[in-house]
Amino acid sequence: MAHLGIKQAFAIYGAALRNVQWSVSAWTPDGSLVVSLWAHHCRKGPDGTVDYVDSLARWGGPGNTEFRRNIAEAFAQRSQVRLVVASTVETLHVQSGADASKVKKDFDARTSLVGEVMELDGDRYVIRFSRSSSV
Repeated sequence: MAHLGIKQAFAIYGAALRNVQWSVSAWTPDGSLVVSLWAHHCRKGPDGTVDYVDSLARWGGPGNTEFRRNIAEAFAQRSQVRLVVASTVETLHVQSGADASKVKKDFDARTSLVGEVMELDGDRYVIRFSRSSSV
């Protein structure tokens, strides 16, 4: 697993973050949404898939506002979602809703996975990923 900065991980997909300090999602030129999701939110999904489940209310700030807007659009348009996994040992800090920009973390572009926003209820969301057939 390659350990990258968030900017470099998003660049692998051709996506540029609006603000490298707080953005955690960005669109690619082909219309895919790239998202950075916490490794500890990964769950086994049905039929060999991987689900990322979280609450939008768990954290706040301009990155959250942008992320909410982007996943709502991806959900409505059924856009392809590409994954950057964020890993940290400070999961309790993240789960508390504290400023996660202050924790040490690594990023990994998971190019073999392609996803879709399966659920979005205004707070809770589920993004399901499966192996890309083009890998």
